[in-house]
Amino acid sequence: MSAATIGTTSTKPYRSTVYALVGNPNCGKSTLFNALTGLKQKIGNYPGVTVERKVGTAYTQHGQPLTLIDLPGTYSLAARSPDEAVTRDILLGRRADTPTPDRIVCIADATNLERNLYLVHQILDLGRPVILVLNMMDLAAQAGIEIQIDRLSRELGIPVIPCEAARGKGIIELKLALSRQDLPLPRHAWTVPAPIAPAVAELQASLSRDEGKNPLIARAEALLLLTDQDPVRVAGSTPLSPATLSILDSWKNRWAADGTDWAGLLVAARYDVIGKLAAGVVNASAPAGADGSPHAHSTADRIDAVATHPIWGWVILVALMTAMFLSIFTFAAIPMGWIESLMGALSGWVSQHLPPGDVHDLITDGAIAGVEGVLIFLPQILILFLFIGLLESTGYMARAAFIMDRVMSKVGLNGRSFIPMLSSYACAIPGIMAARTIEQPKDRLVTILVAPFMSCSARLPVYLLLIAALVTANEVPLGTQVGLMLAMYALGTGGAFFFAWFFKKTLLRGAPPLMIMELPPYRLPRVRDVLHQMAERAGLFIKRAGTIILALSIVLWFLTTYPKPPATPDADRAADYAATPAAASAAASAPVIDPLAYSFAGRAGRALEPFIVPLGFDWRIGIGLIQSFAAREVFNSSMSVIFAASESDDEVQSRQTLRDALRAATRPDGTKLFTPLVCLNLMVFYVFAMQCISTIAVVKRETNTWRWPLFQLAYMTGTSWAVCFVVYQVGRALGF
Repeated sequence: MSAATIGTTSTKPYRSTVYALVGNPNCGKSTLFNALTGLKQKIGNYPGVTVERKVGTAYTQHGQPLTLIDLPGTYSLAARSPDEAVTRDILLGRRADTPTPDRIVCIADATNLERNLYLVHQILDLGRPVILVLNMMDLAAQAGIEIQIDRLSRELGIPVIPCEAARGKGIIELKLALSRQDLPLPRHAWTVPAPIAPAVAELQASLSRDEGKNPLIARAEALLLLTDQDPVRVAGSTPLSPATLSILDSWKNRWAADGTDWAGLLVAARYDVIGKLAAGVVNASAPAGADGSPHAHSTADRIDAVATHPIWGWVILVALMTAMFLSIFTFAAIPMGWIESLMGALSGWVSQHLPPGDVHDLITDGAIAGVEGVLIFLPQILILFLFIGLLESTGYMARAAFIMDRVMSKVGLNGRSFIPMLSSYACAIPGIMAARTIEQPKDRLVTILVAPFMSCSARLPVYLLLIAALVTANEVPLGTQVGLMLAMYALGTGGAFFFAWFFKKTLLRGAPPLMIMELPPYRLPRVRDVLHQMAERAGLFIKRAGTIILALSIVLWFLTTYPKPPATPDADRAADYAATPAAASAAASAPVIDPLAYSFAGRAGRALEPFIVPLGFDWRIGIGLIQSFAAREVFNSSMSVIFAASESDDEVQSRQTLRDALRAATRPDGTKLFTPLVCLNLMVFYVFAMQCISTIAVVKRETNTWRWPLFQLAYMTGTSWAVCFVVYQVGRALGF
């Protein structure tokens, strides 16, 4: 945690006040965090656990710096997932890697105040200064909900700020509250049920004595320990002392013997206090219609009646996906042309200023061709993230999960697993990390194992290239492009569902869990946040193209160029490294070695060739498959380098597009290499294969063992080979 230092007469560095932002999911907490911190954010993971860590710097109205920690959303401090456990442990001071917050900003959804007050009630138990932000006040007003802000503030003894974070309303008032040095401690108090009170007192004394906890925090933690019947523990958090655990087990055994539902008593007591508080400060009435009569249903209810309908819901979902792919192919064409022209001009400029030779080829055929093969697809990837951002910000993503729950239940999961899988359409890494919100460990593991089947944005450049090469016409019909793209996405989704069903029936057997999910209110998308997310993704993509892919392209150029064949090869060596059978036959009279086949990359591809020939692939494609294990989109840059290296000097001067180079590529017998069947089979291979070393690393970190990522690599690679074998052999038998 960074601390700001301000020059003063004191020798001690200034430590900015640390605020924790907490709240229920979908309460607008992240929007408020972004509004307060702007671009002054640092995002990473908490050490020892794959839970996102967001820390930012905000400034009060007086220019004073504050440190804000955006904690994962939770409905209660009684943790049921690693996300919620991290929030609980930071507030209780149980994580050495994160300072215990000095103050807390609790964000509540004004349209569901009573439900949100349960978490607020637990936060107030901690005895720290708290600011309560009532967000979405505009939606509450539309729903006919009136909240008596001043009375709520008096009842709780804390500042209460009405806010509309999406519109920037209430931000100034919140900054003024953040800058207060005299924030009062909460006055809230409630009576613990008599059968539980002795246990709370004994646990509180143990936590204070053995762990040095503040008495108020010790009491709050004692209440949480008794509420948690099966508490979640995460790596990096300080464990409870043996004495505390012994007291806890003793009381639980005593209550189990006499049939006391201790957790139920505590929850009921909290809700009794919350219910009385909400009844005194919330006035709800149905919003009136144009004729003065009350609406029977809200606008959101009427939209949901269609958007989540068993039939029309699917129609809308498919229509949105189709619109997304149509946009990817149509709107991105112009900027893709700009990138292609820019890279072509850059290559031409290099050719004019460098004489022919290895340095010239390294820059044009290695660096520029490799980066261009990936960078040209940036506009289409940005459009993909634009759609995902719009679906998330409008609240539709949760409706998609609700629709998919009916399908997910058939394979042993529920709609909550579909959120990580849907996120994996952008990238499997955040999708896998999103699985931490799933409560059941087996369901979480199954979701992690099948999430990489969802076609991520890294597959998009490969699909687009192969679709362009698949059709012999100069212009691929738009319907064909969209149809093939939808087919690949559907194939990956089908594979994920099949293996989820298979694992739930075999390795990770268990009953399908019920899904309880809150549908967030519909909102107009906040364009600034969506564009900010797109800019972040574009930066990451360009950084990858400018570092990893550039480095791999240069390495691949080296591997495809060296070693150079000898000037006077013998006939046997020429036959071994000939490009075609005819060339091999002629080697005895005029030995000629194919430079690409003689290179390091060519030898590696030929070693792999016996395993991929049954799939219709040759050794040159094998080089691309090996390289793309680092990142799937590297396949495109590999093909750019390989087929530039295999062209004649005249062809290099004319510089075909990569699509044309693939269409012109031939096998040793003169037949086309990239036939429609081979292009289709390559797309199928990338649907099922685990071609991403970063995903493997994240799965290892998420599961804390090498067992599951290695299993995932083996079963996905085996599946891709088997499916591609069937597709190619059946296609050949049918005459394709």
